[in-house]
Formats: sequence, structure tokens, C-alpha cells
Amino acid sequence: MSATETRTDTAALRLDDLHVAYDVRGVPRPVLRGVTFEIKPGEAYGLVGESGCGKSTTAYAAVRYLPENGHVTSGSITIAGEDMLALSSSELRDLRASRISMVYQDPGQSLNPTIKVGKQVAEAFTVLGFSADEAKVKSVEALNRVRIADADRVLDRYPYQLSGGMQQRVVIAMALACDPQLLILDEPTTGLDATVEAEVLDLVSMLRQETGAAVLLIAHNLGVVRRICDRVGVMYAGKIVEEGPASEVFDNPQHPYTVGLLRCLPRRGANKAERRLDTIPGSLPLIGTELPACVFQDRCALATDECRTNVPPATHPVEGRTVYCHHTSQVGTLVEAPLQAPIAGAGVGDVVLHLENVSKTFKQGNHEVRALVDVDLDLRAGETLGLVGESGSGKTTLAKAILGIHAADPGSVIELDGEQLAGLTTGRKADARRAIQIIFQNPDSALNRSKTVRAILERSLYKLAGIRGKDADDRMSALTEEVRLSPRHLDMRPRALSGGLKQRVAIAGAFAGGPRIVVCDEPTSALDVSVQAAILNLLGDLQRDEQASYIVISHDLGVVRYLSDRIAVLYLGRLMELGPAEVVFNGPHHPYTEALLSAVPSVDGDPPDRIRLTGELPSAIDLPTGCVFHTRCPRAIKGTCEASEPPLVEVEPGHAMRCHIPIDELRTLQHAD
Repeated sequence: MSATETRTDTAALRLDDLHVAYDVRGVPRPVLRGVTFEIKPGEAYGLVGESGCGKSTTAYAAVRYLPENGHVTSGSITIAGEDMLALSSSELRDLRASRISMVYQDPGQSLNPTIKVGKQVAEAFTVLGFSADEAKVKSVEALNRVRIADADRVLDRYPYQLSGGMQQRVVIAMALACDPQLLILDEPTTGLDATVEAEVLDLVSMLRQETGAAVLLIAHNLGVVRRICDRVGVMYAGKIVEEGPASEVFDNPQHPYTVGLLRCLPRRGANKAERRLDTIPGSLPLIGTELPACVFQDRCALATDECRTNVPPATHPVEGRTVYCHHTSQVGTLVEAPLQAPIAGAGVGDVVLHLENVSKTFKQGNHEVRALVDVDLDLRAGETLGLVGESGSGKTTLAKAILGIHAADPGSVIELDGEQLAGLTTGRKADARRAIQIIFQNPDSALNRSKTVRAILERSLYKLAGIRGKDADDRMSALTEEVRLSPRHLDMRPRALSGGLKQRVAIAGAFAGGPRIVVCDEPTSALDVSVQAAILNLLGDLQRDEQASYIVISHDLGVVRYLSDRIAVLYLGRLMELGPAEVVFNGPHHPYTEALLSAVPSVDGDPPDRIRLTGELPSAIDLPTGCVFHTRCPRAIKGTCEASEPPLVEVEPGHAMRCHIPIDELRTLQHAD
């Protein structure tokens, strides 16, 4: 809704022409530049845009959680009719306790690891005035409300004993203790696998309907916003540039920035061999930058002199849509990225990595936990293998066994170019250590914050390639050019770089020694869609130029599909399906793969045949008999699946599956659904 439209007094949250600044070295630097929107009771509103555009600042300003150097310079904020800027500190605390709740990205950071869950949930009720006994009863009711079975058992556990999805449910239960009128969700599903993410989103939608709470959702994942939000605001440089019903904004974007964001996504089965992802040139302006009339003009392909001198008016292409752009009628002329040549040799080179009967057993008290069970895989030169599955399926354990971080069980075979590798990296030859590298999810954990980029890469070049001096300088110049880093970045420290630039430095470090195999462990999950597109293009280019093989681990199945030539699906340490990416994604699939794919939120809308898995992932200590998936499988055959475990067999050329149901029957069942 635009500022010019008639508003009601029933809004759960309303921002009118909100301006916020941060004081930097005593100078106020504008961050929000006239944000206006409202959320009605029971409505879900999504804020999307690149990191640094002002989404989180908007949420924190709405509930007056801004840091000490942040302040509202003009505009108004009302929650259920209350003027937030006029409230005293005590009135503000009462309002936050009784009407507003916030759920953050990482539930592990919201829960105290040294205090049992029950005490923490009960505290959410005692602050509302309930007695200790009443709070205990309310705690059980709260966990039941968010569909946690056996609430008493969960309340008696510590947070680290719960899965990520379970932790997030506990945090949501605590947030709902006061029956809030406004629920703010800041990246609530980042880091969760597809099935758990789907369960959390279903839970939020169900609770919104039950309680009538308004929801403000901040998310990088546009599919998440599409799934649960009624309306969406697209934010750039502290301004909302487009607003309207989520389905209409994503299906028919009217602002060049919205078009750019959507084209950054690997959509509709896109693959790296077919098309480069679009990227938005340039970057967001720094905090406090003086901006022209149109904040997006310096990155917009349609920009003219008018965009630099006149503020774009609010236009309404259809009822309920608002777009701030001088050239809405020309948006359809924006050209997508061109097709690119297929990557030479992908999937057709010799076998570079061979795994046979790879197992890994951990000790947990007096119990054995079989994290991997007899995994057989081959990886070819220039090929990308995607590893998918829920948290706890064994993806990271398999990657660590390949890297030599964990030694696989005796009898496991891991060969590089036909030569068996020692279980631990410390027992491997230098060439073997250099040949297998990893790119981590969070580049901050891989980069020394006290060193410059130049020093970080020099160390990688010496440790991995054994070169110094002019040879190192030459290799560094080539590396930085390959990963699109400029010479000025070399003398900067990681803290001065954006998330995307940090990841480029981490990628350069991984490629310093000319690796044969690179494990990409959630390489883009912490990045917004525009930076993600640039990194995915970069990984594709490096694979083509360096002929490296990739093992890609990601909860984002769109990313896996874009990068991968083949897909391996893991469940409780077992390979359930293995085959070409196109075959695995298009089906017929294993019932577990089918459920995973149906759970993925898509910016194009959810599939009509959504499959909801029931129950939690079984414990690896006490595994089900027969097929380990039968306890959650919607297609389980009674009397068969619980009696014997099916072998992994080739059901068609190059496509293997571990299932009692014949592939022709699966094809019929899945087509009928």
C-alpha cells in the first residue's frame, strides 16, 4: 500500500515516511530514507533485498531495538495504534512483553546452552506474571502448540540435544507465549534443511491463522517469502521500490531491481552448462552515501538523466501494486544473461576419486552411531557431485572422511587417482593434501581477521603450492583475476570486505594449490541472491578453466541442481539414490527424494503435490528395522519395508536406487499424484 492510499486504524504495524540514521564518528549517516508500509492483523508481509539495504534496520526500528548510535530522524511508527516513538522505557518494555515477539536466524544463539529447555520456556511465562507451577503447565502447552511431541521429554533436555528444527520450534513457542499481535521473523529458516524448513513455514502459517498475529518476515530466500507472505516489499538502499501481493510481484515484477533479483536465482531447472545466472552490476551504496533522485540509477540498465534529477513517482500498474520507477513500461525490454558454452569434459573424464564401502562409526557413551554405511561413489574429472539430504543424513561426515578430517572405519577405501589415501590428512602425502580442498559455508571461519588478503593468500600459496617470491606474486595475480578481486582488495583485511568478497578470498585460497577436488560445503547459504549468483557463476568458470571436480553440499536444492552433474541422496548414512541430476530431479525418484524436492519453497510457487513427512529423523543409535526410511515413508509397503532393507541397485542406466518399489511402479505412482 502506498503512502497516498487511505489507511485504516486497524494496522498491527504501520510505518509512515520513516527515516533512520546511524551516527558514524559523530556524523549521522542515513540508512532508511522514507519507508512506508503497513501490516494488518493476520497478514504476513515480507521484506526482501540485498544485504545492507535496510531490512533488519526497519524491523529493529519498528520495535525500538536500534543500537545506541541509531535513531529515528523523522516519520512515525505505530503498533496496534500505539505511537512507538512516544512510549516511555517502562511502557516500551510492557509493550514488547505483551504484544511483540521476534524470532532470529539462529535458534542456537537465542537459547542458553547451559540451561535446560524447560526452564527457558517457563521464563517466558513467569515474566508475564504466571507462577512457577503455572509456567510449567504453560510450557507443555506451548510446545504442544508448535507440534512438538513428547513435550515433557523435550523440556528436560539441553538445547544442544535438539535438532535445528526442534530448536527453532522451541524459540517460536517462547515467542508466542504472550500471544503477540506482531511477530517479527528475521531469517528464521536459514541453515535448516528443506523438510525442516517446510515444517517451520507450515507452523508459522498455521499459528498465524490460529492467533491472528501479523507477521513481518525478513528473508534472503525469495521462495520462503512466496510461500508464507501475502504481500512483499522490495527494498533498496533504505527505500521500498516495489510493493504488492507476493505472487504478483514475483510473477510479474515491475521494477528493474526486482527483475534483477529474480533473475539471479537458478529457476526452473537451470543448469550451469546451459546459462550463466544474471547478476546485478555494482554494489549497494555505503551507509550515508548521498544518493540521486532514484537510489537504483547507478546499477540500472534503464537509467536516464531523469532518474538522476527527479524522484520516481509512485505508480500503480494494477490495484494493490506500487512501483517507484520512471520507466516501468520498459522493464520488459531488460535482456537476460546469454547462454554459455557447456563446460568442457564435465562428467566424461577419468575417475579421480573412488569410494568403496566407506563407513564411519562414532562412539556416543556406550553406543555406536553409524554415521555412514557402506557408501560407494565415483567422482570424475571436471564433474560436480551434489550431496543432498536432511541434517544428520551423513553429508558432512562423508565430506570430512574424503578430506581426512575424520578417519573412515577400517575396510573403507578412498582412492585418489587409483592410489588409496590414509584415513587422516596427517598421514597423506603433500600432493594428496593439496589435491582435495574445501570452501566453507562461513568465510569468516576460514579467514584470519588480523591478516590482509595478500598475507592470507601468500600463506595458502606457500602451504599448498610451496611457492614464494615472484612465482607467488604471479600466481596471486592470476588467482585474484580469476575470482574477480581487484588489486586494492589485497591490502584490506576481511572485516573490511562484504560477505561476497570474503567468499571470493576463501575460494582463491582453496584454488591456490591447483586442487583436483574441491568440497563446497554450503558455499552460498549466508549470501543474498545477487552475491550468490556471482559466486555460482565464478564456481562454474573456475571448474571450466581449472578442470576441478566439485562435491557440493547444500540445503538449497536449486543451487545443487544448478551446479551438479550427478546427485547423491543420503539418509541416515546410506545412499538412497544416485544418478544424473536431470534424472534425479525430474523423476521417477526415491520416495525420500520425492519428499525432499516437494518441500523446497519456490519463488515460482509451491508444487501441487507437496509431500509432508511425519515424525523426526530416527536416531542413528536405534535405527528402524528393514528400510531405514519406512517409518516416515508415505509409500511404504506394509509387511515388506519394515522386514528387510533394500539393496542399492541400478534401476536404469546410470541411475541407482535403494527401494522395494519397482521403478515402473514409482513412475506410475508419482505421475498419478
